[in-house]
Amino acid sequence: MDIKNIIILILLCVILYLVKKITHIKKEIDRIREVLVDIKHGDYNRRILIKKNETTEKICHDINEITLQSQNKLIEQKQSEQAYKSLMTSLSHDVKTPLASMVGYLEAVQEGIVTGDEKEDYIKISLSKAHYLKDFVEKLFDWVKLDSGEWKFSFVDKDLNELTRNVISDWIPIFEEKHISYEIEIPEQEFYIKIDENAYFRSLNNIINNIIIHSNCDRVHLKLEESDTKATLMILDNGNGISEKDLPYIFDRMYQADSSRLTKGSGLGLSIAKELLRVNNAKIRVSSIPNIKTVFTVEFAM
Repeated sequence: MDIKNIIILILLCVILYLVKKITHIKKEIDRIREVLVDIKHGDYNRRILIKKNETTEKICHDINEITLQSQNKLIEQKQSEQAYKSLMTSLSHDVKTPLASMVGYLEAVQEGIVTGDEKEDYIKISLSKAHYLKDFVEKLFDWVKLDSGEWKFSFVDKDLNELTRNVISDWIPIFEEKHISYEIEIPEQEFYIKIDENAYFRSLNNIINNIIIHSNCDRVHLKLEESDTKATLMILDNGNGISEKDLPYIFDRMYQADSSRLTKGSGLGLSIAKELLRVNNAKIRVSSIPNIKTVFTVEFAM
């Protein structure tokens, strides 16, 4: 066989290989197109089977990744929509009902239907409901700002011990008014961390407020410990506690434990606290033995 024939044979082999390869790639592309059509029509569960060492392996992998991301975003969107629906339901119950009740009490006072001590009781009840509505609206605004990304954070070096003392000092008169004994353990020496002061204040206030409203406790113990690697804040109360079935969900938005329903909590305070602490590079967890003790633990990583 001469050189010319050898070259022709080689070219034929190459051409046959290329035709076979192109045919195979075309089949792969058709398979990919079929999956993409399903995804286009909303089937985000579809995935492309990835074959090792195939020409389209990288493309298939990228498409699967994009599909998974789109699926997760869709799930998040649906969860967000459900959260807003729950919010509207909560607004109907937690705002409309006490507002209507407050108006009824005040109208009774204005029209002279009640007098003397009963009149004073009606005014106190109305004031209590007004404070509840104010607290609910403030938490609602915080939730909306966090959810929309409009909350502006400013991280500066601050003394964590001094910040914590400032928060607790505002709660001491309330502890005394409600006959709640308290023990505060905060180190005297300075301990600086980079933190958003407003976010920390809001988170700590929400935790303590939750204890005051829902626990029915008569003792609170706050302890702050620090080391080279972390700072740990523990807030303990001896109230009615949180049931085992509620513990995994206590920081979920709009979640109201059975014990909270009696006091009509908004279900926003602890979820906001968790998110604000996360922004401050801190994690929060809770443990509880009903009617014995409940402990909220916040850990700041250094």
